[in-house]
Amino acid sequence: MWIADQWKDYEVIDTSDGEKLERWGDYMLVRPDPQVIWNTAKKHRGWKKPNAHYHRSNKGGGEWEFFDLPDIWQVHYKTLTFRLQPFQFKHTGLFPEQAVNWDWVCGRIQKANRPVKVLNLFAYTGGATLAAASAGAAVTHVDASKGMVGWAKENAAVSGLTEAPIRWLVDDCVKFVERE
Repeated sequence: MWIADQWKDYEVIDTSDGEKLERWGDYMLVRPDPQVIWNTAKKHRGWKKPNAHYHRSNKGGGEWEFFDLPDIWQVHYKTLTFRLQPFQFKHTGLFPEQAVNWDWVCGRIQKANRPVKVLNLFAYTGGATLAAASAGAAVTHVDASKGMVGWAKENAAVSGLTEAPIRWLVDDCVKFVERE
């Protein structure tokens, strides 16, 4: 199993009763996690004083409860910077567990000894796109959400990758692949 253990700005601090306590930079969040099926004592102070807590609804979805959290903040992974903000369905705009995949992609690109092109479908806010671009690949970033592509562009900017060869596309990924 690969573990995303190279983060300095992210960690899972504790888990219990269907929730996880996470540190994202300087902020602690409590979010639901259906794989946390055990109930242990919640001893860490973050359980009592998180910066935000996402509460699941019995009807589906849920909502954030904010205590002391900016609307937008940043975290860093190696040379990359990501803008985060809590939004629907408990998300923050980043899946930190994917960092092991970013590292794998970067390693493959760096060892290729040739120009590499990467197609990133369902590309969300650009974690894999930025990792591949930072390793020297030309990337086509495709997501159906204009907002997510805009967010990915912001992440590229704060990561110093505005001039990287990234083609940004708002498109249905399946239709794009069929067409291209």
